[in-house]
Parts: sequence; structure tokens; C-alpha cells
Amino acid sequence: MRDLPPLGALRAFEAAARQESFKRAAVELAVTPTAVSHQIRQLEESLGVALFLRQTRKVVLTAEGRDLYPAIRQSLDSMAEAVGAVKRRTQRRVATLSATVAFTAKILVPKAGRFRTLSPGWDLRLHASDDAVDLAAGEADAAIRYGLGHYPGLTSVPLLTDHFAPICSPHLGLKRAGDLPRATLIHFEWGPMATKISVPAWRTWKERARMRTLDAEAGITFNDENSAIQAAIAGQGVALLSLALVADELASGALVQPFGPVLDGLRYDLVYPVGGETRAPVAALRNWVLAEWASEPEAR
Repeated sequence: MRDLPPLGALRAFEAAARQESFKRAAVELAVTPTAVSHQIRQLEESLGVALFLRQTRKVVLTAEGRDLYPAIRQSLDSMAEAVGAVKRRTQRRVATLSATVAFTAKILVPKAGRFRTLSPGWDLRLHASDDAVDLAAGEADAAIRYGLGHYPGLTSVPLLTDHFAPICSPHLGLKRAGDLPRATLIHFEWGPMATKISVPAWRTWKERARMRTLDAEAGITFNDENSAIQAAIAGQGVALLSLALVADELASGALVQPFGPVLDGLRYDLVYPVGGETRAPVAALRNWVLAEWASEPEAR
């Protein structure tokens, strides 16, 4: 247990020492000069030393007061800074949107700067995870999910339907489907979703393209979609990728779609708890997301 004088007495001492006046210290602390004098007198009595020399128009620190003042001022400054930081955090308005790692990196990050333009005074927190967050528990205010569009207990707002096609670096020189057997196939793991619904994969593409001799299981496998995209950009092989997630790379020429067929994917939906649109953070996220997609073609 710390043996310290009352905080009020220490504040009175610090203010009087800084202002060199009990009267000015009283104005700063919104108390009477008598109250300041009384608190300092109690502090001096508890310490057993005089802290001020009382002069006609001002007070001057004694040697003991000069020793004490820097530590008290620094301590009060640190306390004020810590209290202010906590207040600022509690007063900030933060809206949290969850999405898959790849969708966050490829779609949301480039758009994130416009959130604050549409929602002044709000901060955006992007939560990137391939695991579905528990919105009811408050792990995020809203989420963008990829699936069939049926989410019990959640309001679902369709954003776009995805499509998948063979994608690679133009440096590989692939022109037609018949060139594919000489290239390395790039795969990524869909995780738990693949056990519940049919997801685009090279074996499905092989059947659609009627390429019986293609070994659809061989190649390089990544545990996430974003790594597969980066591998394709680096020229490591051909990946069956979301046209929505690589739209920018296709537009810039960093990646190409040399041939088909194109497979239908699933749907991206903005989801939040039923009735959640009445909550300020959900409303801010909903307005931003819908504004972004209102200006985007279906492929994005």
C-alpha cells in the first residue's frame, strides 16, 4: 500500500508551485484561495516541512518544495495523459467488418479509404479471417460471406455472384486449353466450406473442359486463396481463380485469362444480425459497402 498524501493536496501544491500563487492556483482548480492554502498546509504538516515561503504577492518554493515539485508534476501529467487516452478510446466510433483474408486484401483494402468520406467521425476496422465470426456475440458488426446466401438469423444483402477461370501470368505464354498439361496447376484449400457445398476446383474444370488426360490433382497447393493469387502473379503456374478477386490484375495485364471454360462460383453477401441496420456501426458499414458496389460492374 502506497503512503501518499491526498490527491487534492498534491494537485493544489503542483498548481501553486507552477503559478507561484495560491490565488491563480485556486482559479485553475475552481476552488477558493483559502481551500488551496488549507490543502497545502495539510500537506506540509503531513510531510513535516514547509514547501512554500509566503511572500506579499507570490509564494516561492522552499528547497524541499523544489525537490518535490518535478516528481509531482510529472506524475500528474502522466495521469492526465493516461486518463485522456482512455477517454479518447471510449469516445471513438469504430465499425468492424469481417471478410475472408483474400477478399479483404483484394477488394476491401483498396476501398477502405473511402469509408471515412461516407461516414465522418467513424473509424473502420477490417477483420480478415477465413473463419466465420460470431456476429451475435459482437465479434464484428457485419461480415461479407461467400456461399449460397442463406444465413439463419442474419439479414443478407447480395453483392455479387462470383466466377472462376484459369488465370496465369502472360509470361507463361499459354494461349489455349491444350497448352495446360505443360503448365503447373495451382490449387488452394477451401477449408470447411468444401465439405458442405460444391466449390470450384480443377477437377470440376477438367470435366467441363473435357480434358481427360489432365491430371487435375497435381501441382502446387496453398492453404489460402491469396497465396494462390500471388503464386499466379509470380508465374509459378495456372490457378483457377475468382474473377472478382483478380479483376485489377486482369485489367493491368499482370494476369491473363487465356482460355475457358468459366465456372460459376457462389455469392458474396453483406450479412448482419436481423434488425442490425438500426445500429449505427452496421448502418455505417452498410452505406459504405452498398455505395461501393453500386458503382461496380457485376464482375466485381
